[in-house]
Amino acid sequence: MKLWLLRHGEAEPRARSDAERALTERGRKEVRKSAERLRGQALAHILVSPYRRAQQSAELVREALGLSLPLTTVDWATPDDSPRNAVLQLDQYAGDCLLVSHNPLLGSLGGLLVHGYLQEPLALHTASLVELEGESSVPGLMTLKSLYHPH
Repeated sequence: MKLWLLRHGEAEPRARSDAERALTERGRKEVRKSAERLRGQALAHILVSPYRRAQQSAELVREALGLSLPLTTVDWATPDDSPRNAVLQLDQYAGDCLLVSHNPLLGSLGGLLVHGYLQEPLALHTASLVELEGESSVPGLMTLKSLYHPH
């Protein structure tokens, strides 16, 4: 199985709430660059945080790749959610998945899946794309195949 982690693109610094922050034009460009790295991949699921900037990022990926695959909004993928819980939640999805979310969750989740512990998170910038591969999403048993920063 392959698992891609995409951090949302650059977002506005302020909004009425963190969840309502929208992508900037730069953020849209960043996401489009990262989306190109997914071209030709057989995604079975696009899982996305309910936050606006993540939803916008996931929609840009769908558009860039011409996918009709639905976006699945998951309430366990907000910035401060538990990476250990995310691992348990990911077990529900068969096939290759893209998770569009935020830091610190994604950096910690990537580190947990590769190293087996939380003390070494992956360093992610806005719109960074992580490609992980393994038999399943078991902590410490996935391999980091690539880490792309669109800057």
